[in-house]
Amino acid sequence: MNVPDKCVVDTNVPIIANHIIGAVRSDDIPDQCILACIEAIESVIQKKALVIDIENEIFDEYKSNLSMSGQPGYGDAFMKWVHYTGPSLPASQRVAITKIGDSYKEFPDHPELTNFDLSDRKFVAVANAHPKKPPILEAADSKWWGWKQPLEEVGITVWFLCPEYIENKYSKKIGP
Repeated sequence: MNVPDKCVVDTNVPIIANHIIGAVRSDDIPDQCILACIEAIESVIQKKALVIDIENEIFDEYKSNLSMSGQPGYGDAFMKWVHYTGPSLPASQRVAITKIGDSYKEFPDHPELTNFDLSDRKFVAVANAHPKKPPILEAADSKWWGWKQPLEEVGITVWFLCPEYIENKYSKKIGP
């Protein structure tokens, strides 16, 4: 997978990249989704394409879900890379976001985003605060599928790494 030169990476991308292809799992994540996440992580690392916040809100979320040792999975290797490389990313890839209660000053004002997941607002705030509004890489959180249109309306693009899976999962949640 070839990711853009700059992107924001939702935590579920490296989490899913940690899955073992072909293993029996308790979730329904297909192997092609795991592979897409692994390829995306590898591309982000190769290109040094990550955009994060200087307040470390995203880093802290990564750290609480991934191993700083860099093992055993691809997502953990990403965590180790972010730990060592994040502080040295160019200033243009480290943006400031301002926490206001449970949200951020940089989170876009749109009526269809008022119920946006509070824990995911940091990713949108970072993308929105960056002058080029880099896309957000998203793997398996189906709520994002429901917010893709309002996000597009405010200039935020979401790259769904597993579009068929996430659309199907979203459709099952909201019904016909």
